[in-house]
Amino acid sequence: MRKLLLTAAAATALGGVVAANLFAHAGAQPAPPPAGAPGPGRPPMAEGWRMGPHDGGPWMHREAMMHHLRTFALLYRPDDRHLTPADVQKIAEGFLLWNGNHTWKVTDVAQGAGSAINFSLATPDGAVIAQFSMDSKTGRVTRTG
Repeated sequence: MRKLLLTAAAATALGGVVAANLFAHAGAQPAPPPAGAPGPGRPPMAEGWRMGPHDGGPWMHREAMMHHLRTFALLYRPDDRHLTPADVQKIAEGFLLWNGNHTWKVTDVAQGAGSAINFSLATPDGAVIAQFSMDSKTGRVTRTG
């Protein structure tokens, strides 16, 4: 019985460590640095705090690995996305499909004031359900009606 409890406790602890590590790295990664720029430096730490048995030991390997992950990331988000009304329509239609809605339509897509692009969601018979505005630079969606 003791071995079973010890094994269960060890498995639970190991699962907790793995889950904490996954949650810590699940957030959005910052944009990769421009080509030729040095990687990020070691963050400031409290005096006497070490990440491994040596000063920086495993930390340095982790930092290099994270730098490579950011450098070879699949997608890079620029500061200005340069979205057009056609792009906004595709994004809104993709959102509807992603959420399993095959009946609503994206209508009234037009350039608004400033960098805003306005669009509406409508039923198949053309009745407007809601109106939205998407910023062409950031992609932020705001409901307007």
